[in-house]
Amino acid sequence: MNVPEPKEFYTISELTREFGVSTRTIRFYEDEGLIKPARKGRTRLFRPSDRRLLMTILRGKRLGFTIAEIREILAMYKQPPGEEGQLRMLVGKVSEKRAELEQKRLDINETMAELEQVEDQVLQRLAELGVGR
Repeated sequence: MNVPEPKEFYTISELTREFGVSTRTIRFYEDEGLIKPARKGRTRLFRPSDRRLLMTILRGKRLGFTIAEIREILAMYKQPPGEEGQLRMLVGKVSEKRAELEQKRLDINETMAELEQVEDQVLQRLAELGVGR
C-alpha cells in the first residue's frame, strides 16, 4: 500500500484505490457515523483525519471487531478517562478478542478431530466391505 503525501483533502476514489475497498464500504462507514467527510455539493472531501479513521476502521475489521466495537474504540479516543484509561480499555478489548479467537481455534480443532475420526471409521468400513475409496 503506497502512502500518499499528506494533503488537505482526499476524494472517495483516492481512498478506495489506496485501501482496496469499494465506495460502498466507505459510504457504509459514513452512514454508521464512523467517518464524517466534508461536502462540496455532492462530492465527499475526506480530511487526513478521516483517512486515519478509515485506516483504523479497516484494521479493526481485519482484526475481527464488529462495527459496534470499532465505534466504541473510536469513541474512547474522543473523551476521558485520558490516555492511560483509553489504553487500558483498548488492551481489554484486544484481550477479549484474543480469547474469542482462541475459543474458535479450540472449537475448530475439536471439529477437525471429530471429522478425522468419522473419516477413519468410514474408510475402515469401506475396507471391510472390500470397496476402495
